[in-house]
Amino acid sequence: MELNTIKPAAGAKHAKRRVGRGIGSGLGKTAGRGHKGQKSRAGGYHKVGFEGGQMPMQRRLPKRGFKSQQIKFNADVTLTDLNTLAAGEVDLATLKQAGLVGELVRKVKVVKTGELTKALTLKSINATAGARQAIEAAGGSLA
Repeated sequence: MELNTIKPAAGAKHAKRRVGRGIGSGLGKTAGRGHKGQKSRAGGYHKVGFEGGQMPMQRRLPKRGFKSQQIKFNADVTLTDLNTLAAGEVDLATLKQAGLVGELVRKVKVVKTGELTKALTLKSINATAGARQAIEAAGGSLA
């Protein structure tokens, strides 16, 4: 096989439809656009979501709720997750290295889910009231 002999499979390629090239082509005169109207004009077509002047769907429906863009920077860690860590001191970098929180996370909060059996020192990490009690009961502290 040589590069100058390579061809696509038979029937894989077909000629592009040439519109507006005379009556013999089958797509002459109006070029398949019909007669008159907005869709027949060059550059004439409606925007996405346009419903012919009827009140559009996005304006008919009630606006409800709010999704904060800050949520991607916050994360929760459970007591069970903390129990799996080998380090005695836990901070944001430690949690990222262990894969417990994402790379974008800036704020972490410990929630009381599961058990904590070892003493850990948490640095610049928040905790719920129940989680704080569980950490201190295990001999740990929050700094």
